[in-house]
Amino acid sequence: MRRFVRITLLAVFMMFSTAALSADLDKGLDAFNQGDYATAMAECLPLAEGGNAEAMFCVGRMYANGFGVDLDDAKALHWLGLAAGNNHAEAQYTLGVMHANGWGVAMNDVPAAGYYRLAAENGHMQAQIALGFSYSHGAGVPKSLETAYMWFDIAAQRGDLTAESERNDLEPRLTEDEVFAAKRSALQWLEGHEASAMHAGAIE
Repeated sequence: MRRFVRITLLAVFMMFSTAALSADLDKGLDAFNQGDYATAMAECLPLAEGGNAEAMFCVGRMYANGFGVDLDDAKALHWLGLAAGNNHAEAQYTLGVMHANGWGVAMNDVPAAGYYRLAAENGHMQAQIALGFSYSHGAGVPKSLETAYMWFDIAAQRGDLTAESERNDLEPRLTEDEVFAAKRSALQWLEGHEASAMHAGAIE
């Protein structure tokens, strides 16, 4: 009986601890969006140090932009890298942008395209477009208009007009077979992504 009571109390404590964690994160993110960076850092940094990917990304953004702190690319890369390692798509995309532009690191399209790919596979639309440009220009990856078409088509079917325009511009440069293959690959990706999202929603 005592063991059951202890387990029950532990479960209740964990439930309230989780709720408090979410509340603190929400407070930090709300403060960030309102420009109250002191509060954002105070709330997000302890959570980031505790392994929360969204908090890591928040702290990384503040260092990357000098919001409430001195601009520090090294600290930005540290926190964004940790968030990206926890599969945070926006952090992965941001690291791609930083490598592509040489912000805090040597300009290098290879890691940029690698981060774009990670974020694109996680459903980040801007990363999908960026990866499309990487393939259409051979920046950091072997040039492949067919693969570029696929990524532009994915983003276009999700509603992005820039991607739609880029895809349509590429089409005359491809054979019918290449267009068919690219569209089939895009459809397979979209179906797989939708299935994964539905599965994740069911688990939650």
